[in-house]
Amino acid sequence: MTSALVVIPSRMAATRLPQKPLADIAGKPMIVRVLEQALAADIGPVTVACDDLRILEAVRDHGGAAVMTRPDHESGSDRIHEAAELIDPDGRHDVILNLQGDVPLIAPEAIRAAFAPLADPAVDIGTIMTEIRDEADKVDPSFVKAIASPLSGARHRALYFTRAIAPTGPGPLYQHIGVYAYRRKALSTFVTLAPSPLEKREKLEQLRALEAGMRIDISLIDSAPMDVNTPQDLERVRKVFASL
Repeated sequence: MTSALVVIPSRMAATRLPQKPLADIAGKPMIVRVLEQALAADIGPVTVACDDLRILEAVRDHGGAAVMTRPDHESGSDRIHEAAELIDPDGRHDVILNLQGDVPLIAPEAIRAAFAPLADPAVDIGTIMTEIRDEADKVDPSFVKAIASPLSGARHRALYFTRAIAPTGPGPLYQHIGVYAYRRKALSTFVTLAPSPLEKREKLEQLRALEAGMRIDISLIDSAPMDVNTPQDLERVRKVFASL
């Protein structure tokens, strides 16, 4: 395993922050800032999978690669699967990494950390998590908790994901960060599966993979990237870029 096809799903519809992918951050659209971080991770070619010509043109105007996908996809996983089939129909890349399009501050090493668990052929999906240190975040259901068993070094095996406070007892809680590196076969299987009972209950798509018997391993990283969902988030990110 030496490289991955990195795909950034991006859609224009966002209720809290209209035209979010095109939001200006220090002179460049947000989607371009995410693309630059993905390229800096240097794990393989990077393509934006979008549903709007304005996103496609913005990416290409800044020298990036983009492909149009269907507008009716229900999830980013469905969108990256279509994009992978369009970009790489011969299956030269056996790993597809799904990077969210609203994390312009994600560190390249965090992207590489999601890719790392797939060095083990028993792993179907790699992802990342970080320790939750703020007490308010521990009780916030929007901070998804990863329940995992430590393996070696920073690597853990995922047992469950939940919006509840878990596990109980003394010890750290971990926030799951939605960056996924799929084996191509695992992704192809995943998108054919119906939403699973626990997925529907928790509203967490990754539970579909666990319920189907797929193995997810997680790399523990030092900090969580700030995602951009509101105008306030956008202003915070702009201030960070202005200070660089």
